[in-house]
Amino acid sequence: MAERPLVAHEAEYASVRQRLLEQVVAETRETGDLTGCYELSEAVLRALVTVPRHRFVPVEQVGFAYVDKPLSIGHGQTISQPFIVALMTELLQPDSQATVLEVGTGSGYQTAMLAGLVRRVYSIERIPELAEAAERRLRELGYSNVEIRDGDGGLGWEEQAPFDGIMVTAAAATVPPALIRQLKPGGRLVIPVGEPYRSQDLRVMSKDERGRVETRSVLPVVFVPLVRDRE
Repeated sequence: MAERPLVAHEAEYASVRQRLLEQVVAETRETGDLTGCYELSEAVLRALVTVPRHRFVPVEQVGFAYVDKPLSIGHGQTISQPFIVALMTELLQPDSQATVLEVGTGSGYQTAMLAGLVRRVYSIERIPELAEAAERRLRELGYSNVEIRDGDGGLGWEEQAPFDGIMVTAAAATVPPALIRQLKPGGRLVIPVGEPYRSQDLRVMSKDERGRVETRSVLPVVFVPLVRDRE
């Protein structure tokens, strides 16, 4: 049986957003033994209920925008499950003065979550059509602290480095060295690592003041692969 859309009218968004929030809070608590994160900060919770996810999905998916699952956005890409978006945002530990690099703009949903929490977001998307659509969407929604470009996200954004935090929203076979180099001492890199379309390892990599990097495995995940230029 086909799944029935949860949203039919604009007025219903408030109630389904609240329902989604409750689901994400419960899932965060239930996975806390694995992730080390038992609750989300007020800032992340606020972003979860204020960023209009229905504006970041294709029109045929709008009815499922507040279901806690990934959705297709075309070009073989997805908008991530809200729980994972919230968890990765929490793991990054962003603050209001931070400059963050996002690798994998996609629809721009995670970008918007970050933009409401930090000073500046630089985001790289390998698929030009997605980059253009996300840039237009974010501009229409009033996000003025975001800059997007299309390119190989594994190379980072050298001109704007170093970054207080780096978030990668696609799975890399190995951690790109450029991203570690472009991370500030004291910063965090949140990245899924593993083979495409298989269970991958969501990792948090923290760089100390001496430049040493400590890696922690957080949770098994499944992300689309990070699209790289051929070398």
